[in-house]
Amino acid sequence: MPDLIPLFLDLLPFLAIGFIAQMIDGALGMAFGVTTQTLLVSAMGVPPASASASVHLVEMFTTGASGISHMWQKNVDWGLFRRLVPFGVLGGIGGAYLLSNIDASSAKPFVMLYLTGIGFYLLWRAIRMSQPRFEHPRYTSPLALAGGFLDAAGGGGWGPVVTSNLLIQGGDPRKVIGTVNTAEFLLTLSISLTFLFTLGPAAFTKITIGLIIGGVIAAPFGALLASRVRPRTLLLAVSLVLIITSAFSIWKAWPII
Repeated sequence: MPDLIPLFLDLLPFLAIGFIAQMIDGALGMAFGVTTQTLLVSAMGVPPASASASVHLVEMFTTGASGISHMWQKNVDWGLFRRLVPFGVLGGIGGAYLLSNIDASSAKPFVMLYLTGIGFYLLWRAIRMSQPRFEHPRYTSPLALAGGFLDAAGGGGWGPVVTSNLLIQGGDPRKVIGTVNTAEFLLTLSISLTFLFTLGPAAFTKITIGLIIGGVIAAPFGALLASRVRPRTLLLAVSLVLIITSAFSIWKAWPII
């Protein structure tokens, strides 16, 4: 038992990071990767490459737990789910395949500029929204293809790209967030299995284990928040997270621009 106490203390910071990041992602449909990566590198001093590998592997577990939680809270639109998954997985596999031949990082600042603009538009909609009026999103296949590709080739993008654009089309924030989170499990699984087989058991460091535990614990609470919070508040929160995370990514990539 005494040996477990130092182990728990070593895991505690990473468990907290996984919990915080998954609470945000589960409630708003985005930002697990950028939140985790930022806290690991900036606050914990983890090398960027190690942080990226850990985050990718952890998302296999957190997206699964989040998807189950959103299904439990009835936050999933299964028609939308069936339209997103095939093209998202296809884009993810394509992005993973081309990752070794194409440097997608140079395009990231421009994607972030686009998402910052989307964030301000959603903020404007949230401020003006009095009575919620929702429509079924129509343009889903190319959106899922682009989101899956960017997630694999660019190190993230499924949540911000897909969630924000579905909300622009008038989707119900609760259903959009729940569906995108649930679909992300199959996307992440298709991308991450290759890395898992390549890295082997060495990938399961204390960083990975702590993030998994914290993320899985947080998943039900994030889904519960998405189901209980008013649509206007959700839209407002999504817009602010999108603006902040995208602007931060642009600031980090400024030398590239």
